[in-house]
Amino acid sequence: MDQNNMRADQVCALFISDLHLQPAHPATSAAFFDFLERHARRAQQLYLLGDLFEYWAGDDDIDDPYHQQIIAALRAVSDAGVTVHWIAGNRDFLVGAKFAEATDVMLLPETWVAEIAGLRVVVLHGDAQCTEDTKYQEFRAMVRQPAWQHQFTAMPLAQRKAIIAGLRADSRKEQGNKSYEIMDVTPQAIAEVFEQTGTDIMIHGHTHRPALHLVDGKRRYVLPDWEADASPPRGGWIAIDAQGNITRHDLSGATIG
Repeated sequence: MDQNNMRADQVCALFISDLHLQPAHPATSAAFFDFLERHARRAQQLYLLGDLFEYWAGDDDIDDPYHQQIIAALRAVSDAGVTVHWIAGNRDFLVGAKFAEATDVMLLPETWVAEIAGLRVVVLHGDAQCTEDTKYQEFRAMVRQPAWQHQFTAMPLAQRKAIIAGLRADSRKEQGNKSYEIMDVTPQAIAEVFEQTGTDIMIHGHTHRPALHLVDGKRRYVLPDWEADASPPRGGWIAIDAQGNITRHDLSGATIG
């Protein structure tokens, strides 16, 4: 749709992250499919800002029946004329060209400046900005290396899944011993992103602490994680309309103050 012909309330872009989709959480999967059908298909752009999946062991796992459901749903959104963007999270950084082709999503670098409705918005997952968590940052630096990824994806799929299961178990144990401050983004890292990109609006996920932070005239929006199987259910998204208004929404679609 030509942006010049858009209604004032037309959604230019939607942003989601941290759904951690998996067969064990069917209500969250259903909420995602509902969001795509009722909301994403009516937007110009959809930004997936990391950890869409609980984990992604490699594109050779693309034929898994559950993954095929997700792929088909995303492809339907793309086929409806919505431009779908993907930024990798700490759980699904092994998503590659085969997945992108199947879904028709655009793979973006880990930091991206989007121009939407006259706004310049920097989008990212957010894990790279948790710089106080030095042990995680060391692990992140290792697994983001092409050589490591090539070696890992050369292993049999079952072996990779077993390794990932072990890493997830270790991570859960370690998180119990880490403070919230260590697992959150640091002000210095956020300030550096703003300075490097020349933006004053940021949208990210990862921390599971949805909020709007206002610092020195800059706006930082943090996306919620999704857990529709929990009580009460969690989840939601951020929208930018044709007038450049940014709003936060819960799983029902209601606007959050």
